[in-house]
Amino acid sequence: MTRVKGGVISAKRRRNVLSRAKGFRHGRGTKERLAKESLVHAGKNAFNHRRDKKTVMRQLWIVRLNAAIREEGFKSYSTFINALKLKGFGLDRKVLSEFAQNHPETFSRIAKQVDAIRA
Repeated sequence: MTRVKGGVISAKRRRNVLSRAKGFRHGRGTKERLAKESLVHAGKNAFNHRRDKKTVMRQLWIVRLNAAIREEGFKSYSTFINALKLKGFGLDRKVLSEFAQNHPETFSRIAKQVDAIRA
């Protein structure tokens, strides 16, 4: 059987790892072993932070809604959401937050309809 050295494949693997670690500081961007480990950790963080981003956005929508709701005369966010569910509105927090921020007149109309059930 002929001998296979595999230098081309090893060099390609090394080049790929180091190209993905480009911009990392110190040995993490230049040394293969450190770069590999850094990429594993970076991948874990990227995975977790994609999920965290959803939580952060939902919190932002709730804060925006709470501010807009209090301007409309509601006591709190929770009372508004409860009244909204009792009324049977199918709008989620993202859409309501968008209305509150960019279309305040539409949001006021929604709040008035929800307020009618509360009174």
